[in-house]
Amino acid sequence: MAHSATSDAGMPTAHVPWYRVLYIQVLIAIVLGVLLGWYSPEWGKSLKWLGDGFIALIKMMIAPIIFCTIVHGIASIGDLKKVGRVGLKALIYFEVVSSVALLIGILVGEVIQPGAGFGADVTKLDAKAVEGYASKAAADSTVAHILGIIPKSFFDAFATGDLLQVLLIAVLTGVVLTGMGEKGAGITHAIDAAGQVFFRIIGLIVKLAPVGAFGAMAFTVGQYGIGKVVDLAWLVGTFYTTSLLFIFIVLGGIAAFSGFSILKFLAYIKDELLIVLGTSSSETVLPHMMTKMKRLGASDSVVGLVIPTGYSFNLDGTNIYMTLTTLFLAQAVGADLSVGQYATIFLVAMLTSKGASGVTGAGFITLAATLAAIPGAPVPVAAMTLVLGVDKFMSECRALTNLIGNGVATIVVSRWEGELDKTKLAEVMSHPVAIGTEISDEAPVGPGEDDHPAPKAVAAQ
Repeated sequence: MAHSATSDAGMPTAHVPWYRVLYIQVLIAIVLGVLLGWYSPEWGKSLKWLGDGFIALIKMMIAPIIFCTIVHGIASIGDLKKVGRVGLKALIYFEVVSSVALLIGILVGEVIQPGAGFGADVTKLDAKAVEGYASKAAADSTVAHILGIIPKSFFDAFATGDLLQVLLIAVLTGVVLTGMGEKGAGITHAIDAAGQVFFRIIGLIVKLAPVGAFGAMAFTVGQYGIGKVVDLAWLVGTFYTTSLLFIFIVLGGIAAFSGFSILKFLAYIKDELLIVLGTSSSETVLPHMMTKMKRLGASDSVVGLVIPTGYSFNLDGTNIYMTLTTLFLAQAVGADLSVGQYATIFLVAMLTSKGASGVTGAGFITLAATLAAIPGAPVPVAAMTLVLGVDKFMSECRALTNLIGNGVATIVVSRWEGELDKTKLAEVMSHPVAIGTEISDEAPVGPGEDDHPAPKAVAAQ
């Protein structure tokens, strides 16, 4: 089995062996990691550093890439009214779809009742197991959350890697450069060039994705074991099923209205989905997603604004997780929630989900913050120990759903803005698997770089 690519004239230009295709490498690595963690847990746990190392390599590039992309996007538009318009449309879309995700989590939790009959004894819960998450959540009040967006210094945002802080300084920088005329144009060009360097570095790092996925999966299975999933299979299964329903019904409906198939879209980003599955972090594929959205027909300016902001404001999987898991824990400890408490869960989850950037564990911290904010504290934060063992397995689904939601959002906002190349969209969607494979072998395209024509339809042999 091999994959072929074509030139603009339609002639074959490359013949890629199956073992060099990224998504196949990642898939094999995931399977091997699961088997190793299952048969040799101690060895599997010892390989945690492989997954951590790969994510750390990616994370060190995310802040500068987002900064360069947003600054170039705003400055290249040159019209602050358009920047505001695109940003407002994106935020409206994010809030509407995020609200739907939260409501679906509540609805499924009430209908399925995954925690009913669990009969957890609150007095016997080990609060120390989640002490660290609870303390972080307690410090994250509404005021602290808002003030936390402001970095201690311009460069502190890059040092900490806080996406909301990077977004803030990037927007301010882009707005200022827009009004600086020729002087600003020179700085913008330099930032664009730096962005292209960062994207190409990511192109090198992502080749290590199979190694990172292997280490991460070996550790996860070795540390927590398949037995943990079996014990809470009803909750894990309900969450995965709910997320699939959201993807195929809600996002699928939005995609159909926007002129493309959600199934073909998933086939197009299969490489990124498998990397996220292996690492439980959607940040690992942020640059490649931006490249693929541009190749799909979305405009550079929309991609540069929507994808980075979506990583902080459009976390559909995290939203479903928070409301569904909160209801599971309430049912598990026998707590009856009032209408007011349901409303609080919804509003607090809407706030706390912002900034949970797709890194493993972020969803667990936001869950702690949501539980702590419910009036009367009917569900103690210590109840989180019930799902501590399976949270790692659920984080994969959170990250996958977040990634898909941001990809769909980019196409929708680009179409809404009248900047979607529908011809290119139709062409790429007609052969998503082959074209997706072709693109995965290239270095990611930088914020202002578009030196490759749209890929022609290709056929897999």
